[in-house]
Amino acid sequence: MKMIRFDDLQLFVRTAALGSFSQAAREADLLPGQVAAAVARLERELDLRLFVRTTRSLRLTGEGALYLPYAQEVLATLREGQARVQGEDAELHGTLQLSAPSDFGRNLLLPWLTAFRAAHPRLRLHLRLSDEVADVFRDPVDVAIRIGHFDDANYVALPLLEGNRRVLAASPDYLRRRGTPVRLDELREHDCLVYQLSGRAYDRWSFEVEGRRTVIPVRGPLVCDDADVVRRWAVAGEGITYKSWLDLREDVLAGRLQLLLDGVGSHIPLQLVCPHRKQFSPAVRQLHAQLRQHLQPLLSGMPDGLAGPLLPAPVLADNGGPP
Repeated sequence: MKMIRFDDLQLFVRTAALGSFSQAAREADLLPGQVAAAVARLERELDLRLFVRTTRSLRLTGEGALYLPYAQEVLATLREGQARVQGEDAELHGTLQLSAPSDFGRNLLLPWLTAFRAAHPRLRLHLRLSDEVADVFRDPVDVAIRIGHFDDANYVALPLLEGNRRVLAASPDYLRRRGTPVRLDELREHDCLVYQLSGRAYDRWSFEVEGRRTVIPVRGPLVCDDADVVRRWAVAGEGITYKSWLDLREDVLAGRLQLLLDGVGSHIPLQLVCPHRKQFSPAVRQLHAQLRQHLQPLLSGMPDGLAGPLLPAPVLADNGGPP
């Protein structure tokens, strides 16, 4: 067997993840023909056919699917070795690709990342802000910040903020006009601000009440696929929102929003997720430590009784509202 090129192995893994020579080339800043040539060279060196190519599709062969996890493991091992040789105290460099929810990214994460980058000038940060949940296997991201419980054994999750909760809130103006609900079932009588993701409206809100889950169908005249717009509507007096305490904290403390029903809600921790523990490079570990330092004090403004661990609520389960 000839010597396998590291770059060829990387391009094979990314092509398999993206399902396209063109997309892999765009990600690597190469021409599609260069990626195809790299894969063909790897196939010659392995004496295997890794992909079935047609004019409209590209898919792994049986041999390619069998070889892929070994290629991924080799790349992960090489990265880990490089990180260990460089050491945790070495200056961070390279590229860190991070995905985060859009409103959390804009309103909280952005200044923290700016400061982190200023402290590590050789590090490049690629930030992807989207309410769509990033696929850390397929998408070009190293780690993703996710809100809610995440128990998939294929991933490794580092806790960022365990005590975060989803809470109900509305503006004082809305409550003066429409009254304040005193029971969960009264939400049916109110204008509830509905979040939509990938065409699915989250209009069945899930709550933890005395250790049991209660689901309340809600409706309202306003629906949006941007979670921060939902928050802005609530501040403007357009209805009741059901969102993460982190997203509403500043508005609650400033009096622009008022918590409802004694803060009833659901437990939705923040986590830093990646596909394999070997992805936790020195940059990821230091970023994780910095984010925890920034996030933990934000629970201090949460009313008594809201920060305790309760019955877990899955990520966006039961149409339970935005993160």
